[in-house]
Amino acid sequence: MGSAAELAAAVLMLLGFPCLMLAALVPSVPAFAAAAAVTYLADHYLHRRGSYLVNRLSKVRAGLSIRFLIRQLLLILLLARLSLADNLIYYGAIACFIAFYGLQAPHGALTTLIRNRRRMPVATRNVDLASRIRIPDAPPRLLTHRAAEKMLHLDLVAVGGILLAAALDSPLVGFAGIGVTVLLGVAYVLALVPYVRGRRIPPKADQVLVAVDDWLREYRPETVLYFSGSRDSAYQVNMWLETMEQLDTRPLVVLRERVILANLAPTTVPVVCVPGGVHLMNLDLSTVRVALYAANVGKNIHLLRVPTMKHVFIGHGDSDKLASVNPFSKVYDEVWTAGRAGRDRYAIADVGVRDDDIAEVGRPQLAPIETRRAVPAAGGHGPTVLYAPTWEGWDDNPGNTSLLLAGENIVKRLIAADPAVRVLYKPHPFTGTRSPQAKAAHQRITELIEQAAAERAADPRFTVDTAAQDRARAELARVEARLAELAGGGDKGDEAEASRDGVIDVDRYEETARLRDAWNTAYWNSFPEWEHRVITGAQPRLYDCFNVSDAMVSDISSVVSDFIASGKPYAVTDSAELGAEEFKRQNTAVRAAVILSNDAAGLAELLEAVHDPQADPLAGEREELKHYLLGPDEPTSLDQFNTAVARLARKAETRNLGQESRTVVGGPDVEPADALPPQTASVTGETDGTEVN
Repeated sequence: MGSAAELAAAVLMLLGFPCLMLAALVPSVPAFAAAAAVTYLADHYLHRRGSYLVNRLSKVRAGLSIRFLIRQLLLILLLARLSLADNLIYYGAIACFIAFYGLQAPHGALTTLIRNRRRMPVATRNVDLASRIRIPDAPPRLLTHRAAEKMLHLDLVAVGGILLAAALDSPLVGFAGIGVTVLLGVAYVLALVPYVRGRRIPPKADQVLVAVDDWLREYRPETVLYFSGSRDSAYQVNMWLETMEQLDTRPLVVLRERVILANLAPTTVPVVCVPGGVHLMNLDLSTVRVALYAANVGKNIHLLRVPTMKHVFIGHGDSDKLASVNPFSKVYDEVWTAGRAGRDRYAIADVGVRDDDIAEVGRPQLAPIETRRAVPAAGGHGPTVLYAPTWEGWDDNPGNTSLLLAGENIVKRLIAADPAVRVLYKPHPFTGTRSPQAKAAHQRITELIEQAAAERAADPRFTVDTAAQDRARAELARVEARLAELAGGGDKGDEAEASRDGVIDVDRYEETARLRDAWNTAYWNSFPEWEHRVITGAQPRLYDCFNVSDAMVSDISSVVSDFIASGKPYAVTDSAELGAEEFKRQNTAVRAAVILSNDAAGLAELLEAVHDPQADPLAGEREELKHYLLGPDEPTSLDQFNTAVARLARKAETRNLGQESRTVVGGPDVEPADALPPQTASVTGETDGTEVN
């Protein structure tokens, strides 16, 4: 159900309808009114929360309209049981509900027509469409947001009036309620009519496509980041946006699903979302020379089929998972890995990717991670150790997370460490979503850390600079207020309006970036440097936690691979008890880690390395592993990435010039090698997968 409140609302709604029937049969107007109020409120709450239950009810023929109809029929039954079947209010109620449902048809047709007409064949961000085509304003959100629910709730006035009429034996009150409901329904329908006529109609699909092509010919994109996936996979494209902003060539992001566009992070890079395969294949991408793919998905074929650009798989992380050596990677001209480790994975997997087609370009996303800092002096309050376990996963494999078997042991030993350390606990966002045991372990660890923090606060050895913290908290409040101000008003009415007005304000964007850095600084200064802390939510980010930490304890996940970029000591828990040697053999990222058993006894070795860098036996291995996994420090990853893009762009241009020469020399009877087969398009612009070769 999502939460205890949603579960309670669902139970109340499901019990409310039997209570309505019982109240109608008794009959009891007060009981009926009370049960009706419960069903109205519970239904409305569940819809606002987007509850799973209300979505499922429509699948079993108990959708929103049916629930309203049942309530109205039970009201008619109540009137009959009250011996009002010969009363005018009885016939008025029947006529009202018939007319009311008669209005649902034009209302539904209009809202559907408006929604479909305003759905763009190509939705955009940072693309100047406003100067090329006229896109009218969206209808007021009041009219279109959850329109069906709003229309149905207009019966509330009639139901209330009829109940009052039955209770007071005054038909006038009932007819007044009936009149208001019908008039409001008619007014709602009439308010929608202007948005399907005249200048309020958005341009047709072919006009939009012409405008987008016109912009593409003017902008002349050279490097495309292409992505297709589900809502939950948006992070895979978001992680590349900053890199795209820093390319030396003109970048473009091409998305295939509207849901990804809705979850895309703010960026200054132009973005086009093209759900239809034929629409994509007909876009003018003739200036693009390099296409980058962050995921292996079926829709990649719609761009892979274009021979005038070189296609590169860049992925969305560096790990030992099987997805990192997917045989599908053979379809790309090149595969780019962070370091030598990625190249070796393909060689060992032997999935058909040639070594000559692999390039090592580093991980530009890791640039914000700072290298090892000076450990606090002995007179200070000690270093910081981050505990960042991954979540429990989809099965009960004990190797998934250290949280269940080792988490409490790790935290207890860190809290009791001598010399003292500060503990930061940042759990994975999915922790406890599947396993009640993991959720309980997380809660116990949270309690341990909060209790230890309270004990430190009461210890006179741990002093507080109250004035500095007050200044930091004031700064934090100021920054948060400004960020909220910058974020406000950015939501457009719908897809068409967002595409028209979606050119980002660069000054606002840059100010937001500066403020996020300021927020991070103020956050860490707003509490004592010795205070143990549980960190959840999106802010501060994981990399920010890396930068204030001197060491980390984690599990097998991309968190470890990313932390290696810092060069700091780290420990990984062998929760499945494979043994240190086998654990290292199976997982490249732990070859320079302190391996912990579930009792966390090995933490002493990690803490010794933190307190005395000279007594850190794994420092050299970490440096070697960092270069092996992520490539050299110089040139920077961004420079390596830009160099690789430029090299491949020249290769694509050389190929295209060669094809043009062959066509000219061969004469008109020689078919160009990059000629593409014709496509059969559906009305919506989608293609059957069998048509793409």
